[in-house]
Amino acid sequence: MSRSKRSPSPLVPAQEADPDGEYQSPSKSQLKRQMAALQDLGERLVGLPDAKLRQLPLAERLYDAIREAQRITSHEGKRRQLQYVGKLMREAHVEPIQAMLAEWDGESMEQIAAFHQLELWRDRLLASDEHFTGFMDLYPHAQAQPLRALIRGARKEQAANAALLPGREPQRKHYRALFQEIKRLQAAPDAKSPSPDGDEDEH
Repeated sequence: MSRSKRSPSPLVPAQEADPDGEYQSPSKSQLKRQMAALQDLGERLVGLPDAKLRQLPLAERLYDAIREAQRITSHEGKRRQLQYVGKLMREAHVEPIQAMLAEWDGESMEQIAAFHQLELWRDRLLASDEHFTGFMDLYPHAQAQPLRALIRGARKEQAANAALLPGREPQRKHYRALFQEIKRLQAAPDAKSPSPDGDEDEH
């Protein structure tokens, strides 16, 4: 059964490339990010009309779960069903779904790849302070103190989310704000590049 989607969301690779182009087996934190991305994608699919869903290559069970989530009106019931949809998304072949959504939104695969590189920069900044100088070299128009504040806030969120009890909603306010700031900096006229490459000096 084929179905449909809305706007683009980051690709969720089986293996993740680091910003220098090397492929590595996914770490525990990378797996968590992939699961979160699949959950977000599933929630976006729940927001689509049935006419679009039927154009997407969704497994029958996933399609039925999405339609059930659309019918549920209670907050707790919908939350549980969305979690179930996210679980089923782990078995889905997401690339064709992403490609269809991108086509509907006029997004090219190059734009999606650039989006993914922005995500890698965000994750790199959160993982270690050693990448901050390299980032500032790449985006000299960035303001260091506000950026550091966003990084600290996102790290605190990550720590708090890791300690959440089952069923509690994770917080991603600073995590998303950091991504938006990187995206804004990348779009500025004096940005050198949307992503680091092997020619950039490591700091």
